[in-house]
Amino acid sequence: MSAANLGTMYVKVCGLTRPETVDVAVDAGADAVGVVMNRTSARAVDSATARTVVAQAAGRVDTVLVVNDMPAADAAAIAVDLGFDVLQLHGSYGEADFASAARIIPRLWRATSLANDPPLQVGAYGEESLLLDAPRPGSGERWDLSALAERGVGGRWLLAGGLHPGNVADAIAQARPWGVDTSSGIESSPGVKDHVLVRAFIAAARSAES
Repeated sequence: MSAANLGTMYVKVCGLTRPETVDVAVDAGADAVGVVMNRTSARAVDSATARTVVAQAAGRVDTVLVVNDMPAADAAAIAVDLGFDVLQLHGSYGEADFASAARIIPRLWRATSLANDPPLQVGAYGEESLLLDAPRPGSGERWDLSALAERGVGGRWLLAGGLHPGNVADAIAQARPWGVDTSSGIESSPGVKDHVLVRAFIAAARSAES
C-alpha cells in the first residue's frame, strides 16, 4: 500500500492516458494511479503508453492496471510485464479467476457493483481491496449509496462511480469508504484529464476526512 493510507482517505485517479498527469496527481497527494486496458473503454491505452505511465509513477504511488474483458491470468501477466503494482479485475471475474491471477501477481483488487450481488467481504476472493462502482463502470453515473447501509461493507474498500470534486466529500460522509476512485469526473473529454479537476478532487477527498 502507498504511504498515505494509514488513517487517511486513500485516493486513486484512474483512466490515465498521459504520463504528465501522473505528476499532477502525485504532487496533489494521490495514493494510486490507474491505467485501463479494456478494449471497449474510451480510456484504453496500448502497452507502450501504459509502460510510460507506470515508469512516471514508479515508486511514488501504487500503479493499478484495470481490465474487464480478458482472461485473468493473461491480465496478470501483462501487469507484471509492464511493471504494475496492482491488478484490478473489474466485473464478472470469479474466485477461480482471482486464484489464477494470484499465482502471477500478488496484489489484486476486486471491482464490482451491487447490481452483480457480489460478496461484500473484502478478501472474499483473496483480493487486498474491494472497489464498488456504478452498474456501468466508467459511465460517470452516480448510484444509490443508501444501499450500502443495508448491505454493510467494511475494511479496505474504495467507492467509485460518478465522483467529482463537487460531490466526493458528501459521498465519503454518506458511505464511509476507506478510499475513493475517480476517472470521468476529472476529465475535459474521455481519456483527457483536466489537471485543475484532478487537484480539486484530491483536495476535496482529503478535506472530507476532517
